[in-house]
Amino acid sequence: MKNLNPILKLAPEIYLILASLFYWASTASILNPIAIVLLIILVFQVIFKINFTGLLLAITFLMLNVYMCFALASELHEFTSPTENYWKMLIVGTLFFGFNLSMSILMFGKYLRNLFSTPEK
Repeated sequence: MKNLNPILKLAPEIYLILASLFYWASTASILNPIAIVLLIILVFQVIFKINFTGLLLAITFLMLNVYMCFALASELHEFTSPTENYWKMLIVGTLFFGFNLSMSILMFGKYLRNLFSTPEK
């Protein structure tokens, strides 16, 4: 169980790395600067664990995902009647952005606690 604890502490970052890789793969563009920058910053965060960067990343992912939720709602609004594609987009989009939002909030809480906690001696 002790070996699993460090991995669980990095769960939001690992999930957001995987979500960024999914985003990069789904754009079908090898040179996607947004995905590349997000991945570099996330890997940097996993290695160095800087509180300020963690908070900044969490807020950035939170804002990006809120924006994408509005984009999803806009796309769903264009359907005149609920079709199979409507339901697929609704279910997959809601799950994906729901997980992204929850991981962003977990990451924000983690680094906010780290920022205000007293270091142990």
